Amino acid sequence: MLTNPTLEKLHTLRLTGMASALGEQLERPAAYGELEFTARLGLLVDREAQDRDNRRLTRNLKSARLRTQACVEDLDFTRPRGLDRTQILHLAQAGWVHEHRDLVVLGPTGVGKTYLACALAQAAIRRGYRALYWRLPRLFDELRLARGDGRLGQLMATGARLDILVLDDLALRPLTTEQAADLLEIIEERHQRRSTIITSQLPVAKAHLFERTCAR
Repeated sequence: MLTNPTLEKLHTLRLTGMASALGEQLERPAAYGELEFTARLGLLVDREAQDRDNRRLTRNLKSARLRTQACVEDLDFTRPRGLDRTQILHLAQAGWVHEHRDLVVLGPTGVGKTYLACALAQAAIRRGYRALYWRLPRLFDELRLARGDGRLGQLMATGARLDILVLDDLALRPLTTEQAADLLEIIEERHQRRSTIITSQLPVAKAHLFERTCAR
């Protein structure tokens, strides 16, 4: 069997996982030589599928632009921040994304709202969903520029089709009429169609403001 041409063809077909697995089998004939053809082929296919999943995960994590490299496994539940371990681990299963539900993370500065939001988004990305992080003051600046150069529709469409949109630091400062209208448009487009995570320093007593916004 001419292995080099076969390996080259696998790389040409972008089957790099299969090529790597085949190379390993050829280097260790004693370990794989006793296996049947179908078993060895299955190992090649499994490696290709695993490599594609890994590449997809890497690509989705990069495109999400999460502010921190957060993960649920690193959350410290011993600190007094009001986190319910059972609830957070349940949310990490990403069922809320499948059901197109939204999350609101409230708390004062320094309690880890951004970290928690990014950790939950990262958990969902690991389950195959796509996400995008926006710090709201930065998003409003981007929307203002997009309105001026004609990219507003494209930017809004991007925000509408993603599985998860993380909107960080809502109400950090009072919104202008234009900013409030843009935010309402984004939330309206996503409501019951996609999932959104919002973080804010607003006290829990004012959480009803989110419900009013989404209900309009």
